Formats: sequence, structure tokens, C-alpha cells
Amino acid sequence: MADAIPSIEDGMAVEVVFFEGKAISVEMPNSVVREVEYTEPAVKGDTSGKVLKPARIKPSGMEVMVPIFVATGDKIEIDTRTGEYKGRVK
Repeated sequence: MADAIPSIEDGMAVEVVFFEGKAISVEMPNSVVREVEYTEPAVKGDTSGKVLKPARIKPSGMEVMVPIFVATGDKIEIDTRTGEYKGRVK
């Protein structure tokens, strides 16, 4: 369950599994859309291959590796099962 906490936000629909009155797991949607709170600007000329950089995500502050073209303020889709970047959202 601890893995799900950074992806959960107020009002989000999730399924909680209980056993003997205690929550034992949380079923999340497969992906969530979040805003990038901060990431370093891309370095000019650093475009060869699959270059990734860390980005801090609102509101949890979790860190996700994103492609260099992602900027602060962009909305991105994150896979809740792996915590990985899936794509940029318009």
C-alpha cells in the first residue's frame, strides 16, 4: 500500500481491500495525470538517445524520470503500477 500513497489525491476513486478490518491493498487506476512541480531545463545539444532527467510532481513531491523536453508546469501521465512516465498531456 505504501507504493500507492504518492499517487493518491483527495477525491480520487480507489478500491481498498480489507481483511479482518484492516486495509491490506489499494487498487488504483492504471495511470494518473499530474503536473510537474519542478524539473531542470533541457541542456541544448543533449538530444541523442533516450535522455531522462528527474522531475518533482505535484502535490506529493514524488520524483519521476522524464524525457528532457518535459518542462516545469507540464502535465504528464504516470503509470501507477510502475511509477514511470507514460507521456505528456495537453
